[in-house]
Amino acid sequence: MKKVEVQAEVEEDEKSLLSLSLNLNLPYGIIHLMSQQATDQLPDRSTRERIRTVAVDAARQAGAILNEYAKNGFRVEHKAALNLVTDADTHSEQAIVDAIGRTFPDHEILAEERGRAGSTSPYKWIIDPLDGTTNFAHGFPAYAVSIGVEYQGRCILGVVFDPTRQELFVAEAGGGATLNGKPIHVSHTPKLDGALLVTGFAYDIRVSKQNNLDHFANFALRAQGMRRMGAAAIDLCYVACGRFDGFWELKLNPWDTAAGSLMVTEADGHMSDFKGGPFSIYGLELVASNHHIHNEMVEVLNRPSV
Repeated sequence: MKKVEVQAEVEEDEKSLLSLSLNLNLPYGIIHLMSQQATDQLPDRSTRERIRTVAVDAARQAGAILNEYAKNGFRVEHKAALNLVTDADTHSEQAIVDAIGRTFPDHEILAEERGRAGSTSPYKWIIDPLDGTTNFAHGFPAYAVSIGVEYQGRCILGVVFDPTRQELFVAEAGGGATLNGKPIHVSHTPKLDGALLVTGFAYDIRVSKQNNLDHFANFALRAQGMRRMGAAAIDLCYVACGRFDGFWELKLNPWDTAAGSLMVTEADGHMSDFKGGPFSIYGLELVASNHHIHNEMVEVLNRPSV
């Protein structure tokens, strides 16, 4: 890289840190230190680029498999009353796992259908080969491949590919988020009463008292509009690119949120649990927003039922 290009890259990074300092109302020095510490905790650039290449290629390959099954037919089985799995899920997952294994045979994998494999590597690939299986099974075109990569417990890469729209979302820790190569950003909707929200419902909705229906009713009286897509990875990506202003849900799994949650934060959005505390992909509560409406969303989630 030429010296002038390096200087331009440094100047752009400095502008981003200054903007973040102003947005968070924190001294620039603290933001700069936090950024440096975060960078120090990442793998080297070459390794990150190899991981990204494998993840993107695997997501596209898996998406092509899903499109082929959608065109030619598939078998459906029930893991539970409302929880489906198809042979498209298993074929897509196998293709992703094989792609990872060819380049990173020692990396740990956590995948929806096969569970966890390997345990000693600092790298963990978290895979949903078909997020939105019920949609897929009914021919509703809202499903995606989701691949997240953790390094020493921190998510460093998220890739979500929607094969029906050929939309590739990619987020890298400290590197922003993109849709088909173009930077994305959360919306600027300032208030909840002007917001378009999305949510989902857990598979135990028929038997559990914690079924999200109370929160849905509360939000329906406060927000401008409500949607239910049935694919959490897409929901999070749509918050990241400003199509939705906020998203909340209960009882999601790590493979549902690993990639999408990084997409939101790298697009300058905010993630938390229902109390406004730190979000974890291994937790049971998720709130994602454009920052502006986050406190209002948390307030609604802690109100009594209507």
